[in-house]
Amino acid sequence: MSKRKMLSFSQFIKRFPDEKACEEYLFNVKWSGGFVCPVCGCRHCYVIKTRRHYQCANCRHQTSLTANTIMHRSHVPLLKWFWAVYLVACDKRGISALALSGKIEVCYETAWNMLRRIRSAMEMRDEHYILGGIVELDDSYFGAKIKGKEGRGAGNQPVFVAVSKNEKGHPAYLKMKMTPNVQSDSVESFICENIGLASTVQTDGYNAYRTPLGKGYFHERGVFTPDGELLRWLHHMIGNAKAFINGTYHGTSTKHLQMYLSEFCYRFNRRKFAGDIFDRLFVAIAG
Repeated sequence: MSKRKMLSFSQFIKRFPDEKACEEYLFNVKWSGGFVCPVCGCRHCYVIKTRRHYQCANCRHQTSLTANTIMHRSHVPLLKWFWAVYLVACDKRGISALALSGKIEVCYETAWNMLRRIRSAMEMRDEHYILGGIVELDDSYFGAKIKGKEGRGAGNQPVFVAVSKNEKGHPAYLKMKMTPNVQSDSVESFICENIGLASTVQTDGYNAYRTPLGKGYFHERGVFTPDGELLRWLHHMIGNAKAFINGTYHGTSTKHLQMYLSEFCYRFNRRKFAGDIFDRLFVAIAG
């Protein structure tokens, strides 16, 4: 099966020419089988066109079209939200708040808030996925380099990185998570939340991994070298993530680092679905 091509600019304009088209699309994403009242489950409603609300024919509960989506209580028109999602989805390098504000004609603060909400949806979509099979695991450091320090701990923010591999040994699914430290307790917490029991976990010789991975995992340890096979894919992903953050966003503070890591992982994990990325991201946004 051939891959679907990315949604083009002309296709986007044709598909979403106005607010009405956006409302119809959002309705079908939220209620693919037809309207369902969130209170009583009734499947019949009346449309309140002036407020973009739907009133249940049974209990008369009113629900907004944007309720339980990242667009709820936003004063930004739906068409501009759709533009923002399209621009985020269709540029694998990402888009900054400054660039977005110019393209959809909103102020910088509004663009920043829109991107923050979109990245939050990305993070929530991947949060509960569990890695399995053969998994490469290591820690890295992001942010400003600490003067006079090299190797592990040279950066100011530790991050756990894990990537599962498919039957061909190629990367399948990626997770990156900020951590207060890389001590044994933090390692165990990350592993329990993100890697399935009985998985084969490959690490370097760092001692903090030994005890947590001795509890229901197959632990393969080795000596990491830059030109070796051990953790090759994982460190390739780390390099790409740093280039993504520094190239598009010119670095970031520790406060916002996790959302950029989550965005990078979301994009990587859906790299084979380029033609569907807009629709997939909108499902996450409307969920």
